[in-house]
Amino acid sequence: MSERDNYNPGPAGGATIEKDGETWTLVLVRQLRHAPDRVWTALTEPEHLKEWAPFDADKSLATAGARVTLTTAGAPSSYVSETVVIRADAPRVLQFNWGDREVRWELEAVAGGTRLTLWNNIDRNFIAMGAAGWHVCLDVLDRWVAGKPIGRIVGPDAMKFLGWQRLHAEYRQLFQGGVS
Repeated sequence: MSERDNYNPGPAGGATIEKDGETWTLVLVRQLRHAPDRVWTALTEPEHLKEWAPFDADKSLATAGARVTLTTAGAPSSYVSETVVIRADAPRVLQFNWGDREVRWELEAVAGGTRLTLWNNIDRNFIAMGAAGWHVCLDVLDRWVAGKPIGRIVGPDAMKFLGWQRLHAEYRQLFQGGVS
C-alpha cells in the first residue's frame, strides 16, 4: 500500500469564517514543519503547485504585478482564469485572485517552522467544502515540502477519500451556520 493509500486527513480545525457584507472568507491556519522560504517556493512555483494545489499556474506567482494563468486541476471541466499577482512579499505574503475570488497567504516564522494562514473568499454555500478541500491540499503540501509526496488530491479525486467526506461533515458542524 502506498503513502497515498494510507493518507487519512486529521480532524477539522484551525478554520474560521469572516463575513463582510456579502463577502464570505474562509480562514485556515496551519502549522508546518518547514521554514517560510521552503513554503514560499511551494506556494509560488508552478512545478511545486502541480504537486499539491487545486490549480496549475503557467508562471511563478512570486512577483507582484506578474500576469499568471491559473487552471483548475482535477475538475471535470477546466476553469481558466487570468490573474495579476496583487502582492508578493517573499517569504511573508502572497495575494492574488483566482477567478473572482481573492486568495491571500501569510507565512510567519515560528519555532520549528511556519504558521501559514490562508484567506480565501468563497461562496457561502461551498465554504465547508472549500475548507475540506484546502485542508487536504495543505496536508499534501506539507508532505511535498517534507520530501514525502503523495500526489495531488483535488476535485472529485479528493471527494473519493473517506477522510474528505468526514472532513466536510466536521467543517459543516464547526461552522454551524447553514453553510455546506
